[in-house]
Amino acid sequence: MRLIGHFIAGREVNGVSGRTADVFEPMSGAVQARVALATPAELRAAVADAAAAQREWGATNPQRRARVLMKFLDLVQRDYDSLAELLAREHGKTIPDAKGDIQRGLEVVEFACGIPHLMKGEYTDGAGPGIDIYSMRQPLGVVAGITPFNFPAMIPMWKFAPAIACGNAFLLKPSERCPGVPMALAKLMIEAGLPPGILNVVNGDKEVVDAILDDPDIRAIGFVGSSSIADYIYTRAARAGKRCQCFGGAKNHAIIMPDADLDQVVDALIGAGFGSAGERCMAISVAVPVGKATADCLMEKLIPRVRALRIGTSIDLGADFGPLVTAEAVARVKNYIAVGVAEGATLAVDGRGFTMPECPNGFYLGGSLFDNVTPDMRIYKEEIFGPVLTVVRAHDYAEALALPSEHEYGNGVAIFTRDGDAARDFAARVNVGMVGINVPIPVPVAYYTFGGWKRSGFGDLNQFGPDSIRFYTRTKTITSRWPSGVKEGAEFSIPTMK
Repeated sequence: MRLIGHFIAGREVNGVSGRTADVFEPMSGAVQARVALATPAELRAAVADAAAAQREWGATNPQRRARVLMKFLDLVQRDYDSLAELLAREHGKTIPDAKGDIQRGLEVVEFACGIPHLMKGEYTDGAGPGIDIYSMRQPLGVVAGITPFNFPAMIPMWKFAPAIACGNAFLLKPSERCPGVPMALAKLMIEAGLPPGILNVVNGDKEVVDAILDDPDIRAIGFVGSSSIADYIYTRAARAGKRCQCFGGAKNHAIIMPDADLDQVVDALIGAGFGSAGERCMAISVAVPVGKATADCLMEKLIPRVRALRIGTSIDLGADFGPLVTAEAVARVKNYIAVGVAEGATLAVDGRGFTMPECPNGFYLGGSLFDNVTPDMRIYKEEIFGPVLTVVRAHDYAEALALPSEHEYGNGVAIFTRDGDAARDFAARVNVGMVGINVPIPVPVAYYTFGGWKRSGFGDLNQFGPDSIRFYTRTKTITSRWPSGVKEGAEFSIPTMK
């Protein structure tokens, strides 16, 4: 049985706690590895190692730091296929989807390679008589990321690439369900020339998470996961005086106007709703057709497409999506489907009966489609995180706009229309952090920022883009005056530019 430890001081080390967690292969249901669960003492040792290494790394000029990331990009490209297969076998998503996971992470690494420009401060010559003012961005020190199972490559790279580029040391606590790829990425960073200790990976559960939150030397924490845990981490970390950005759950709506191209809409809903078995924080889980005629036509087109979804193993290149991550995830989604039926929604397609005869113990579930869902139902209010699409019929545009705006989550939303006025009005007024116009998954490119509103995001700054540089640095402002030979005497009033 393969044992996965931790990555500290530039090498993989065994865990000492004696506690482990099973790492499953979702497509077969078999246990393929066991991962060590760290103790607070192991976490503390990793932080001390990171703090010692950070001092020299923080003093390294940004261009040299960028070169390490550039080399890392080359190494990931070299190992792309093997990383994608490892990711697929641990998570369950298909290999093409796994490659997309890696690629979206690499795009943030590419952005972080511009760190010599991104960390430039400001300078004003002659701000006052003989006075110059300038600012500089400096790293925080040791920072940490707590990342989820559903994007085991992308989100760790979203976190550690800008943090390390800014001169920090980074401690990563990945999901214990999918630890293999984060460990592989850490090894590639060392091969790229990163000094040992600048990227440490400590595997664990809540015990080590709480140790991260309480450690006095960890200055900032980034988290992605459920909203309840995001709230917990943000509250506890902020109370400890740490800078914190936490991203939680989602209930992403797609508004379908009567003038929309319904063939385009159905393609978008099928991909965005069922890709990666719905285990995405940016998955479309609610379709909102405006008007009865739009809704009836949409359902007529959607039902056969959902029934025709091709579920396969993670290494089946022809599959639309693969298994869910665990047996518990399958049970949770099935329970939500039963709840929806009990609440009175119309179950147009029921995916609970799907089986994979060649992998009878795998964590499979077919696609499900609900119609006539109402905002008071649990299947509308709560995040299902599985291959389930719900249809909430809206009578008019105002009702459709209100649904995502009033929902407790505010991660992403999309509108499908040919009307520019409607699209502009929707983008301006909807109370959601990321908006797509005829784009079903509006994840911004790496030089913008990613972040949801309301219960989808906790903290003032978003992930990647310019916000990541602000998050992982602090600004120091210097006001300088050199003696000019003129004695002005003591000044007792506050300095002004008058």
